Amino acid sequence: MPQSAGASATTGGLSRSPRTLRHLVAGQWRSGDGDEFLDVSPARPHETVAVGRLAQDHDLDRAVTAARDAFHRWAATPPHARGRILDRAAGILDAHAEDWGTELSWEEGKTRAEGVGEVRRAAEILRYYASEASRPVGEVFASPRPGEQIHVTHRPVGVVAVVTPFNFPVAIPAWKIAPALGYGNTVVWKPAGLVPLLAVRLAEALVEAGLPEGVLSLLLGNGALGGRLVGHPGVDAVTFTGSTSVGRSLIAACGRLARPVQAEMGGKNAAVVLADADLELAAGEVLAGAFRSAGQKCTATSRLVVHEPVADEFLTLLTQRVSALRVGDPLAEDTEMGPLASPQARDEIHEAVAAGVARPGADLLTGGRTYDDDRMAGAYLQPTVVELAGEDPLWREELFGPVLSVRRARDLDEALALAEDSEFGLSAAVFTDDLRAVTAATERLDVGVLHINSETAGADPHVPFGGSKQSGYGPKEQGRAAREFFTRTRTVYVRASGAAR
Repeated sequence: MPQSAGASATTGGLSRSPRTLRHLVAGQWRSGDGDEFLDVSPARPHETVAVGRLAQDHDLDRAVTAARDAFHRWAATPPHARGRILDRAAGILDAHAEDWGTELSWEEGKTRAEGVGEVRRAAEILRYYASEASRPVGEVFASPRPGEQIHVTHRPVGVVAVVTPFNFPVAIPAWKIAPALGYGNTVVWKPAGLVPLLAVRLAEALVEAGLPEGVLSLLLGNGALGGRLVGHPGVDAVTFTGSTSVGRSLIAACGRLARPVQAEMGGKNAAVVLADADLELAAGEVLAGAFRSAGQKCTATSRLVVHEPVADEFLTLLTQRVSALRVGDPLAEDTEMGPLASPQARDEIHEAVAAGVARPGADLLTGGRTYDDDRMAGAYLQPTVVELAGEDPLWREELFGPVLSVRRARDLDEALALAEDSEFGLSAAVFTDDLRAVTAATERLDVGVLHINSETAGADPHVPFGGSKQSGYGPKEQGRAAREFFTRTRTVYVRASGAAR
């Protein structure tokens, strides 16, 4: 029999009994009456992580109606009271970090250390937005008229549809849901179908922390349900993270509805290693950026530009480290890279790499294959480094996996031009101690996040996060930037009666 999602795995070892998944609708946990679906482990596809039933349109209608009914009460709740709920939820996440992080690893495939770290990061995000209650909620401006003040306040937007991806099943939902709730909105959330269990865990933490009925609903469903949520007439705003193709369709749908939308989409992030760089440091950072979480990060390093004078030395150093990565069971303590999130993703990326390596001018430096040992059944792909002689789809197209494409540059100008040569503009890294090179990179690279001497991946919760070009649309996420999307300003002219005009 499936085990209830309310029962956690023990810290010392993961119970392999399948969990039972439930929806949170209008304050009630419900099993649902749609088609049954299975949540399976990408490392061991024969293992069922959880079992549930898909949400239906009537679940969606109930969730949105409950969110609309709860909105005015929640918006009128003092910010400090809202913040205390977020803070309590953060404590619950921390208390369960070992267990839920282990489940995250089992369900999604990243290493257990990354899974536990992600649960703790979600707690950190909730605490940040809990503290927003102690920050200013508006501004006072001088008026050109005597006896008058102009107040600009921030008010919640209403019911927010939240659609999240598989690759960070707790952290990305947290950095959307926490500010949405903290600023007084209600939320209807549709997570990725590959990671329903960790979505239930986050919702459990918020409910246990005292979140009132209807303020948050969780619907487990397919992409079509997400589309219906985005277009539901009771929704006031949409926040999305996922693929560029889906993001564009949601942006178009919201445009037709004149509905605010925030979309964080794809990336093809470049790291530039210049001749004066600390090569040992750069190799470690590029390795982490490209292959942690099996490269399944929108900020992952997927392109590498190496200055010609150090290219041979650096690529030898890097490929030696990549070849030595321990790839295997994500629950094993010594594993450094787990599987991709699904066999389908593995097969698609493997085919793209095989096609790229077969084209003239490509040189496979390491990896590029699936495994023929006991990892064969899982969604494993060897960490891969491919050097390209020139233009190639491997340089342009986002693969979202452990594949690093390399090109050489004659000088700084060519290196930055190659890094900028992408329709995406999420993140980049430059390895150098030359202040002129840092200045040039800052001026020329059209990205939302720029790292100097650190990996392209990584985002702190107190600063803005988001991309330019085809990587992002709408206001940035995280930090105080989140307030731009999750609130609307109201300008209030305050004049005492009888004041002179």
